[in-house]
Amino acid sequence: MSVAERIRELGFELPAVVPPVASYIPAVSSGRLVFTSGQLPMVDGALPRTGKVGAEVSADEATADARQCALNALAAIDAEIGSLDRITRIVKVVGFVASAEGFHGQPGVINGASNLLGEIFGDAGRHARSAVGVAELPLGAPVEVEVIAEFA
Repeated sequence: MSVAERIRELGFELPAVVPPVASYIPAVSSGRLVFTSGQLPMVDGALPRTGKVGAEVSADEATADARQCALNALAAIDAEIGSLDRITRIVKVVGFVASAEGFHGQPGVINGASNLLGEIFGDAGRHARSAVGVAELPLGAPVEVEVIAEFA
């Protein structure tokens, strides 16, 4: 089964690459690694919600946003390397959560991205990770995710 078929089997679609909102490119490869820029949870060119997690945005909503960020990262990787089937390992995920004061659930939020990558790639989707709380993210997004993947 191809990665695209697995994504569909899980009930998702690989989105179009989100156009950059500043001076960067969505993904770049070096050697056998591909690095994504931070991906926001854009859907059809817009953020589904804005605000800080633990205030305007619930942890469950933010977890779904992290999953969308991972899908957007996979779209950027697909465009950079030509096929998600070339991925041999998800190496690292870095997640940023715009956090209200007192919110400490960043790891649970970023599990939205990590769990999806594990469901798609199995053992090759297990990765190192950072989940960081921040004051603000671009465009008021509640979550941003970067992915580093190895490919053949």
